[in-house]
Amino acid sequence: MLHYSRTKTLLTLLIVGLGLLLVVPNLVSPEVRAKLPSWAQRTIVLGLDLQGGSHILLEVDGNALRAERLESLRDQVRTLLRDERIGYSGLGNAGNGVQVRLREATDLDRALPKLRELAQPISNSLFGTGGGARDLTVTSTPDGIITLTPTEEGANARIRSAVDQSIEIVRRRVDELGTTEPSIQRQGADRILVQVPGLQDPQQLKNILGQTAKLTFRMVDMSMTVDQAVLSRPPPESEILPSTEDPNQKFLVEKRVLVSGEDLIDAQPGFDQRNNEPIVSFRFNSNGARRFATATTQNVGKPFAIVLDNKVISAPRINEPITGGSGQISGQFTVESANNLAILLRAGALPAPLTVVEERTVGPGLGRDSIEAGTKATIYAAIFVIIFMFATYGVFGFIANIALIIHVGLILGLMSLLGATMTLPGIAGIVLTIGTAVDSNVLIYERIREEFHGGRNIVTAIGAGFDRAFATIIDSNSTMGIAAVILFLMGSGPVKGFAVVFILGILTTVITAVTMTRMMIALWYRWTRAKTLPF
Repeated sequence: MLHYSRTKTLLTLLIVGLGLLLVVPNLVSPEVRAKLPSWAQRTIVLGLDLQGGSHILLEVDGNALRAERLESLRDQVRTLLRDERIGYSGLGNAGNGVQVRLREATDLDRALPKLRELAQPISNSLFGTGGGARDLTVTSTPDGIITLTPTEEGANARIRSAVDQSIEIVRRRVDELGTTEPSIQRQGADRILVQVPGLQDPQQLKNILGQTAKLTFRMVDMSMTVDQAVLSRPPPESEILPSTEDPNQKFLVEKRVLVSGEDLIDAQPGFDQRNNEPIVSFRFNSNGARRFATATTQNVGKPFAIVLDNKVISAPRINEPITGGSGQISGQFTVESANNLAILLRAGALPAPLTVVEERTVGPGLGRDSIEAGTKATIYAAIFVIIFMFATYGVFGFIANIALIIHVGLILGLMSLLGATMTLPGIAGIVLTIGTAVDSNVLIYERIREEFHGGRNIVTAIGAGFDRAFATIIDSNSTMGIAAVILFLMGSGPVKGFAVVFILGILTTVITAVTMTRMMIALWYRWTRAKTLPF
């Protein structure tokens, strides 16, 4: 019952040795760690509550989404009525919807079915559609006035979709900052919580996340001057936009988009070789390159505007067709602003503006206090458990204590291997697993005691004790493991960190409390040939 094959023994020692070796990079200085092989440089990542960082709560601008929806709806109505050759007047916003008057009330029968086709079914992330609900209601009066009103359900669905898209865009932008283990998650219906451990400059984070970064290339409208457009009225297909460099400088820009930032596949900061000023070079995909080549070929000699978030970055003149699918944006950038713009363009545009509703910086001092408090709690817990086990079970308690130390070492080693984040709840998880780990040994030793007092000799009592307790240990750890996995899947941030530590603790318990302890007890028996239990 206490025989172990050489292969099984070597395999167990190999696992334990590798696990403990993975802890070493956490104990050496960064300079020494840099000299290790790349696979051995993995360390435990400290969470926001331990190393400090930036905490920002963002809110999707629902009003901007509603305004954008009305503008889009107005354009759709105009296009549809023109295509159907239906006369109309007074197309514009009315309250929360869009209203239009048909010149001939008899056209209602033709216009209404077409306009109702603009209503889209509301998608539901769980069940595909929202039970037949539409995002638009269309009403009419006998005298030919038609009102199209977006529904509240449709607006909520758009906000929900915008939050989902924004989370991915925010994640790409934060990743570009080179940070480790950022936490980006939905909070409520229209908010996104961003926590970046180690980033002590929330302003940099706000600069990156605060821009929508909708980039478009449009032609400058030369049909009139900007002053004339300001004094009279700009053409319906054009609008007046300010310059990013000087808000007092205006441009009259066509609304028609030649190429949008969605067709960009790369953007990098650099320097203009002619004047050594910072620029952003970009490259289009095949579709964007084709559209850009066509637009520049047809408009040689005319200025076109590079527009970012409804502000003109620059308006250069097209000297020759640009057919290579790449170009550069110049506009009195600093090195930092050029780098930020390149990051924004690579990450893509947000579907709606994000507003910072809460901003907090967690200082590293608080993290040090937390680490010291957590370390003390872990040491005190380990000391009391070690004393209790040794006082209660003698040599067997000493063996359990060795297994306990290896158990904690394996948890830390696995966390280093996975690059897992250690949070304050994670430290609490380690303290908790110290208690649950020795539970298994207590269970085993009590079974051994029962078997021995039942008349078995020491060898068969030890074997029967381990066999009887093993099934119970597996059952209890399985139920705890299920709970921890659910906690990991449903939780977020520090709660998820606690779940990770607890899951790793459950896995290593089986190795240390059962296999390692049994091997050491077998070794003790071969050395002592004892006739009775040491407790």
